[in-house]
Amino acid sequence: MSDYRVLLIQIRDADDPIGQQEIGCFAAALDCPESAIRVFDLLTTELTASHLADCDMIVIGGSGRYSVTSDAPWMSKAIKSLQFLLESGKPTFASCWGFQALSRAAGGKVIHDLDNAELGTHSVFLTEAGKQDPIFSQLPESFLAYMGHEDRVSVLPPGTTLLATNSRVAQQAYRFDDRPVYCTQFHPELTLPALHARIEAYPEYCERIAKIPFDVFCQQCQPATDSESILRRFTKQYLR
Repeated sequence: MSDYRVLLIQIRDADDPIGQQEIGCFAAALDCPESAIRVFDLLTTELTASHLADCDMIVIGGSGRYSVTSDAPWMSKAIKSLQFLLESGKPTFASCWGFQALSRAAGGKVIHDLDNAELGTHSVFLTEAGKQDPIFSQLPESFLAYMGHEDRVSVLPPGTTLLATNSRVAQQAYRFDDRPVYCTQFHPELTLPALHARIEAYPEYCERIAKIPFDVFCQQCQPATDSESILRRFTKQYLR
């Protein structure tokens, strides 16, 4: 088990049922103890150098019920914190909300698009750049990934490279070209049971996106074992 220190940036209410589960999911995906993960509340706190000083990497996951497209004051403050994070050069991996938020912070565009929302397991395809990337090139050209989003990145920020795509949402994974930062619209920190537990905690997602009962949704999901390896490949590339 690895001994690096991880800062998990969360965008969740204090009573969010998935807050603790998210810690366990990242710990398992990174092969580190949960005690190695420290949580940072981006909803209420501004990120500073002191928060970054005693961690080896940063991870950002989903958000529960908060949208990157919001114009609320908390989002403006969050964007400034994420811009500071990007300037720090710290190894960072962001999924779902984090994927969208770092894109917006770096000058990309995020939109709400319920018509192209994805929930469950969906196929993702490597771009030509993805096939050459040190992390993504170790994946099959087509692989399954765990999804749960209504917003999407419509325009990538400058200085990034698209690594994965599909026919519904073109921007599925990208990296920053000049710093160790990778972002995925999908959730490589999840497993199939964790995906089921997360959707069960947010039943409105199943009703609004999948439009099927939860038990039927679970039957349609498949294991996305290839994507589950991405975070460990990231740490091998940048932390060892």
